Amino acid sequence: MALRKLRYEGDPVLNKVAKEVKELTPRTKDLIGDMIETMYHENGVGLAAPQVGILKRICVIDVGEGPYVFINPEIIESSGEQTGDEGCLSVPGKSGVVTRPNYVKARAYDADMKPFEVEGVGLFARAMCHEFDHLDGHLYVEKVEGELQDVVYEEGE
Repeated sequence: MALRKLRYEGDPVLNKVAKEVKELTPRTKDLIGDMIETMYHENGVGLAAPQVGILKRICVIDVGEGPYVFINPEIIESSGEQTGDEGCLSVPGKSGVVTRPNYVKARAYDADMKPFEVEGVGLFARAMCHEFDHLDGHLYVEKVEGELQDVVYEEGE
């Protein structure tokens, strides 16, 4: 596995719609492993393939329960509302207030291309919405209520 180079706001790849994954190739498996390693290295909660320059419908998320791999994800149900601070590895040093569903049910394929459904509330629901938006070429900054804030991370955070 290897760390991948992150793409930042302003990079045109982040505004493109990612392509559906039709089959799991060795390169795609390597990409998934690299994305998980990169997400942890960058202290992220999630990472989508476009954020490392790959236009495939793949993202990884870990809100403390181990990494989830989502291939070709879609939200099939959502409800409620939560408003809170959100940040993004592709928009470093910034955060903003975003309103998202508080409950999300998603359907996707895992790292072995086996279909699964998962439900999430709170942070997990927020992370799914955020990462799935990346696959459609959208950044959270498009949804920010008010101004973006500067974020300073303490050493060791």
